[in-house]
Amino acid sequence: HLTNTHPKDGPDLSLQLQIGGTFVKGPSCSSYWASPSFSTSLSLPRDFISSSPFLHRRLNRRSCSRFRSRGIRLRRSGSSAMPSSSSETLTASRVDCGGGGGGGGGVACAGADNASVANFKLNESTFLASLMPKKEIRVDRFLEAHPEYDGRGVVIAIFDSGFDPSAAGLHVTSDGKPKVLDVIDCTGSGDIDTSTVVKANEDGLIRGASGEPLVVNSSWKNPTGEWRVGCKLVYQLFTDDLTSRVKKERRKIWDEKNQEEIAKAVKILYDFDQKHSKVDDAKLKKTREDLQSRVDFLKKQADKYEDKGPVIDAVVWHDGEVWRVALDTQSLEEDPDCGKLADFSPLTNYRIERKYGVFSRLDACSFVTNVYDEGKVLSIVTDSSPHGTHVAGIATAHHPEEYLLNGVAPGAQIISCKIGDSRLGSMETGTGLTRALIAALEHNCDLVNMSYGEATLLPDYGRFVDLVTEAVNKRRLVFVSSAGNNGPALTTVGAPGGTTSSIIGVGAYVSPAMAAGAHSVVEPPSEGLEYTWSSRGPTSDGDLGVCISAPGGAVAPVPTWTLQRRMLMNGTSMSSPSACGAIALLLSAMKAEGIPVSPYSVRRALENTSTPVGDLPEDKLTTGQGLMQVDKAYEYLKQFKDCPCVFYQIKVNLSGKTTPTSRGIYLREATTCRQYTEWTVQVDPKFHEGASNLKELVPFEECLELHSTDEGVVRVPDYLLLTHNGRSFNVVVDPTNLGDGVHYFEVYGIDCKAPQRGSLFRIPVTIIIPKTVANRPPVISFQQMSFVSGHIERRYMEVPLGATWAEATIRTSGFDTTRRFYIDTLQLCPLRRPIKWEDAATFASPSAKSFAFRVVSGQTMELAVAQFWSSGLGSREPTIVDFEIEFHGIGVNKEELILDGSEAPIKVEAEALLASEKLVPVAVLNKIRVPYQPVDAQLKTLSTGRDRLLSGKQILALTLTYKFKLEDAAEVKPYIPLLNNRIYDTKFESQFYMISDANKRVYAMGDVYPESSKLPKGEYKLQLYLRHENVQLLEKLKQLTVFIERNMGEVRLNLHSEPDGPVTGNGALKSSVLMPGVKEAFYVGPPTKDKLPKNTPQGSVLVGEISYGKLSFDDKEGKNPKDNPAFYPISYVVPPNKPEEDKKAVSSTNSCKSVSERLEQEVRDTKIKFLGNLKQETEEERSEWKKLCACLKTEYPSYTPLLAKILEGLLSRSEGGDKISHHEEIIDAANEVVRSVDVDELARFLLDKSEPEDEEAENLKKKMETTRDQLAEALYQKGLAMARIENLKGEKEEEGSCQKDKFEENFKELTKWVDVKSSKFGTLTVLREKRLSRLGSALKVLEELIQNENQTANKKLYELKLGLLEELGWSHLATYEKQWMQVRFPTSLPLF
Repeated sequence: HLTNTHPKDGPDLSLQLQIGGTFVKGPSCSSYWASPSFSTSLSLPRDFISSSPFLHRRLNRRSCSRFRSRGIRLRRSGSSAMPSSSSETLTASRVDCGGGGGGGGGVACAGADNASVANFKLNESTFLASLMPKKEIRVDRFLEAHPEYDGRGVVIAIFDSGFDPSAAGLHVTSDGKPKVLDVIDCTGSGDIDTSTVVKANEDGLIRGASGEPLVVNSSWKNPTGEWRVGCKLVYQLFTDDLTSRVKKERRKIWDEKNQEEIAKAVKILYDFDQKHSKVDDAKLKKTREDLQSRVDFLKKQADKYEDKGPVIDAVVWHDGEVWRVALDTQSLEEDPDCGKLADFSPLTNYRIERKYGVFSRLDACSFVTNVYDEGKVLSIVTDSSPHGTHVAGIATAHHPEEYLLNGVAPGAQIISCKIGDSRLGSMETGTGLTRALIAALEHNCDLVNMSYGEATLLPDYGRFVDLVTEAVNKRRLVFVSSAGNNGPALTTVGAPGGTTSSIIGVGAYVSPAMAAGAHSVVEPPSEGLEYTWSSRGPTSDGDLGVCISAPGGAVAPVPTWTLQRRMLMNGTSMSSPSACGAIALLLSAMKAEGIPVSPYSVRRALENTSTPVGDLPEDKLTTGQGLMQVDKAYEYLKQFKDCPCVFYQIKVNLSGKTTPTSRGIYLREATTCRQYTEWTVQVDPKFHEGASNLKELVPFEECLELHSTDEGVVRVPDYLLLTHNGRSFNVVVDPTNLGDGVHYFEVYGIDCKAPQRGSLFRIPVTIIIPKTVANRPPVISFQQMSFVSGHIERRYMEVPLGATWAEATIRTSGFDTTRRFYIDTLQLCPLRRPIKWEDAATFASPSAKSFAFRVVSGQTMELAVAQFWSSGLGSREPTIVDFEIEFHGIGVNKEELILDGSEAPIKVEAEALLASEKLVPVAVLNKIRVPYQPVDAQLKTLSTGRDRLLSGKQILALTLTYKFKLEDAAEVKPYIPLLNNRIYDTKFESQFYMISDANKRVYAMGDVYPESSKLPKGEYKLQLYLRHENVQLLEKLKQLTVFIERNMGEVRLNLHSEPDGPVTGNGALKSSVLMPGVKEAFYVGPPTKDKLPKNTPQGSVLVGEISYGKLSFDDKEGKNPKDNPAFYPISYVVPPNKPEEDKKAVSSTNSCKSVSERLEQEVRDTKIKFLGNLKQETEEERSEWKKLCACLKTEYPSYTPLLAKILEGLLSRSEGGDKISHHEEIIDAANEVVRSVDVDELARFLLDKSEPEDEEAENLKKKMETTRDQLAEALYQKGLAMARIENLKGEKEEEGSCQKDKFEENFKELTKWVDVKSSKFGTLTVLREKRLSRLGSALKVLEELIQNENQTANKKLYELKLGLLEELGWSHLATYEKQWMQVRFPTSLPLF
């Protein structure tokens, strides 16, 4: 999930800059630019808050936004994943995002310099500077004093959505070096299988993987003569937005061609009608029908048009030195002379020559290539959103023509590690994260920036967190990441940036200059503040969460395919690269001056020199230690260069308990906030791996003076002598005299010998004192709260015991212009992601709005109400807000109900503990989950270097294959309880799945967040791909159960007041009023058997929801459990199916026969069955098969089932060799079947429509119907063979010729027995119409056949359609159909 946000609303804005004589024009679309009054906060790649149209939808996913190939999953979130995503529910209305400072406080700015920012007036230079903010963190001062410390010598790895090497300002560094050292797709989304090797013929032609002939350039060196080929649908490499633009342009061209062909067809039809005023002749009627069919077909194509994109062919070869790559992109070009393979300038791995290509002028999309696994895998690297290029630009862009638009560290170099998977719309995967870290270490990067994240179950936990911590410790990698965009509530920081000790998490700050310049507000805020949406700490285990803050918005470079050079985006996705670039300046300076640094000393320097934002202690939960200051951090690093490079690991336990262990003290629940508590703090100095025992570890000894920011609440010892083995001390917390609300304190250690070093470690102490809701009914009100832009009010309350949902009303008054508010509630429960409800409310005039949300009984709830940072700027009127919450609750004895498959109901006891509530239970089952076990499990070691860990271990992959069948079209979703919904907070590395049909067409792909996909009826294969370096762990997963979940019609469960109700049908439950303290019980009955989906396997689970109450302000009848926010899961386990009755051992017909007759019949049938099972793959096998056929025909002459089986055997044989002879054999075999049937007797029998009177008559009927089917099949196959022979000979028989008569005679005979336009026999009708040159009629029949297909697509039908289109000369439709052939019938499954 990306962590940047973007505004959705606002006026149409346009920005035009003239830089160095060049006009740079911004988009006129308001979604690209922040509104003067609003700015949107959506976590995109999990920290991507962007004013861009590329991130326009928010879905109810993880706690940050998440791009998908079917749309972008966005979320205003405190985490940073995809660019960021969340499993919590979001409201679609909340799209405008920004950030607010805690308590609405302003910035206690960095001296007079930053304080004066509020009194500025923009001019051209300050305006340009505001677009790429650097003054706020004193980069301008630092570079003015040290111009050569601009990032030179520093390499930054950008873990993001990919990168465009053609983007402005990202070509060279300030000292003329290549800006980009490598561009890598770590996700595998651009991988192409190039394991197929072909050789060129004498004309230099090879057959591409798409089937197209390709001409290789004779000047290309290829000593082996081996060309590796692969192909890919180009839209799989494009973003959704680029795809949409290209589709629009291609559709326009296609429509023009189609209209042209329609005009031609209409003219031909018109001319025919003019020539033939009366059409009485049957032949003329057929001709006119054919012409009309052509017109109708062309007209329908516009409605059916769905552009799946052109296919590009890729060719890989070794030129004796390096692997080379060339692409054929003719399918993207209108000019047939453009995009040819031979004209392509070959590329190699980007890091070798640093060259890139562009697919076509239409898309303007740049790409690079990398070859892996000895040429077997080609990676085409494109970006999955503009986010990554924008982030790279903020950190390192260099614009020689206008230095004010430079990134923070223009001298730094970068490698781009794409972690946003294009198949998932830019969502990150475990594979991408792990490979990115491997690449960063391989390139000896100094820094990593990662503007992705999401909410997490456990802070500082998970496989990726372990790998990052190892890299930071072993390789001294400085890792910087976004804190997330899920504010303004507390405890909304996301993983990994806000929750991981080894990562520097960055919050998003907006200055007055940024507001006036980049955001174009009329009147900027008087002081700098945190964006409203920036995520807040502490973490659930008490750590601060946000380390520092940096500017969270910028106008930075974006990919060329966006058709602009720069774009405004804002979010913690932007603050992270701003901080990362500033750290690059520090590393550049230290390298130049020969001063060794480590991630530990860098973090300490940043925290101890940052300028606080806001005046209150609790503002640190919003901004971390404050706004970073580069020049001060530089001086700090220089001054304390000789101090030990140590990370002070903090472990906090409640005295007397060993678990859980936390990194701070976080008292939130009412019971812990009303008593003394004593804590044990363990401080362990951690040195980098490889530190000398004698020179570093043994001599380490620090005398520390311990302090508390308020000794009246938090008491600590005075001193601590710390050695390498660590020490512990006690902390006593007394919150009893604190008032309601949030209180923040710190315990910190100071070096007695060098107090100027500042705090060596800090232990956050966060205490929340909630209000108790004592009155009944339980209502709490907050009156006359006054808001200005960016102001936040936090209220805390202990949710009354027995409450399950709350109904809230916000009333606004006292303002003149439109106001926008964020309203968040948040509760914490063990081993759950923060339980967060959020909404964004816009008030054009004083009014009221009501909401309802679920609550957890007995847990403290935060209510955060924030006026959006840019809402109301320029107005002198504050907003007055009254907020009222009324708690409701119906407690039940079982929150999750499981019906075990028996007829017995479940008893539910309900009770209202707070006030009288209307009991209106509603239970609905609406989904079915069918369990599957793998049919195959393949474990292999991955071969390429991109899958080798820092430890040297090679990653392994386990591929599990599952098969399932759908009897009808359905929306399905894989459900893997063990693995779903966790990316960072899991010890498993990666998971990815694909669902494909028998033709290898992929219908769905996904990762830890599966999504529903619509599948037609048919058989499918699901492949699940799991990665880890631990073979024992993967071995345990070889029998992993996967559920296939699909929607079904609602099954409403009956509710009864008596236990026998489900059987007797009596005692239907009626709604009642629950009185406080009085329990009522009722029964939930299982679904009746007739309501179960047909053919549901035993062990399947029907799932749904049940709710018990009704909202007081909702007039709905309560038919949907989700109408009430307090709904609970209910499921029904499908019992065993009814056993089938045993079939009679011997039918009555057979019982009339003697034993010898029955034996002879069994022997004959066994011989025929044996014949059918014989293989015919080799010449020897075919010879044996023929001998057996001859023998059986002699033994059983004219036996139709035998002759039909022989015909079937011929049809199953491949057509290699002499195809004409093969089809002649089929004709002969078909004739034998036809001759064996007494057609007169068969016809007489079939004309008799009377029902069989006994079993013998029933068996005779079945036998005759089987004979009819065998006869029809023989006639059908004979007709196909005759048509194919004619096609192979290249002859078109004249009307009335002998061959023509034979075909027509055979076709006429077939019409006697079957419907020749049916799906089984319609192909012959198509071929007949084609032979008669009635191509329009042939297409009409063929389209009906295709539409009526009830199984996996038949490739032969589509090949026939393509041939007809080419014969008609409709090239635009033939091209379109060829592209669809690659979708429906790919040569192989894509790589994982």
